[in-house]
Amino acid sequence: MTTEGRKDTMGHDGQTKPHATGRGKQVPFLDLNAQYRSIREEVDDAIAEVIRTSRFILGAEETKFERAFADLHRAPYAVGCSCGTSAIYIALQGLKVPAGAEVIVPSMTYIATAEAVSMAGATPVFVDCEPDTGLMDYDSMVCAVTRKTWGVIPVHLYGQMVDMPRFSAFAKRRGLYLIEDAAQAHVAECREQRPGTLSAAATFSFFPGKNLGAYGDAGAIITRDPALAQWMVQFRNHGRLDKYRHEFVGFGFRLDGIQAAILQAKLPHLEAWTDRRRAIALRYREALSSAGIRCLVERQGNRHVYHLFVIRHPDRERLKKALGEVGIETGVHYPIPLHLQPAYSSAGLKPGSLPESEALAREGLSLPIDPAMSDEQVQYVIEQVKAHA
Repeated sequence: MTTEGRKDTMGHDGQTKPHATGRGKQVPFLDLNAQYRSIREEVDDAIAEVIRTSRFILGAEETKFERAFADLHRAPYAVGCSCGTSAIYIALQGLKVPAGAEVIVPSMTYIATAEAVSMAGATPVFVDCEPDTGLMDYDSMVCAVTRKTWGVIPVHLYGQMVDMPRFSAFAKRRGLYLIEDAAQAHVAECREQRPGTLSAAATFSFFPGKNLGAYGDAGAIITRDPALAQWMVQFRNHGRLDKYRHEFVGFGFRLDGIQAAILQAKLPHLEAWTDRRRAIALRYREALSSAGIRCLVERQGNRHVYHLFVIRHPDRERLKKALGEVGIETGVHYPIPLHLQPAYSSAGLKPGSLPESEALAREGLSLPIDPAMSDEQVQYVIEQVKAHA
């Protein structure tokens, strides 16, 4: 499910910058410049090497990154591509989703998940979320299956995996394809299994604000199927392996060399950044929950990687405004569930049809959870949320 620029919602959509306040305190939602400064020499050297060798497309850096990313997720194959949305589209095409088939997706996510289904010629079927995690609700998914259902794409929303053993067992029983949208869940775990272990494919986004982000658009697909991996390698490069021999019609969905080099430079830091996110989340949860503030939960047996830390508040807009006035930037993920988006009005779902997704869209507020945050900044966020909630 497919973070830079001046936008108010962070995650799939954009990075925000801090604004000055009368109190002098500023906590940006995400400070990509601070991250860059911490590994500047590594990143600059990686970019310079690509420029020196002129290996801009499908060079050694992409191959190295694909191998390292697959190894990190304990999978045999990773295929780099142009972005997280194209990763889902490539997976759907590689698994040969039939035109007009139904693919079940959550309504509480970024639109890229459903867009890829639509662009592949299939029909997204929206289901509700769990109120305490925001993840696709298993029972809603089961009830949505019809004779037209081809597959399910659960989203590991905010950095937490759905119960993949349960979803996988159901998909196998019903003969359905299972694709994981892991755009926000790099190195996440469910019962010690990382994305791509129990599905046909897991797709990732490296949008700049992701836990592992490029300096532009980039994505990848992980799979355990060698034939599917080989097909995707060709499809993302116009259906070819040789320069001018095209075995089938593909498209230009390649991961470019500079982005691959940046990702390769960042990859050794991902686990430490994830540990820091988890430490901040623990401090938030302990302090805010004890004050009666409702935090989305981390399921037992999961390793949540906290791309986002989301709380729920009945007057979200007031709280968001109050925090902004004291220099704390927040985000909303996502204010309009997919079943109520104008782009999907043809689904015929009205307000009230997926109540948990609609409630989370009204109440959810994402707090800063940047690995570059200082302990002082974390404490300041806690104090201000408690003061204004």
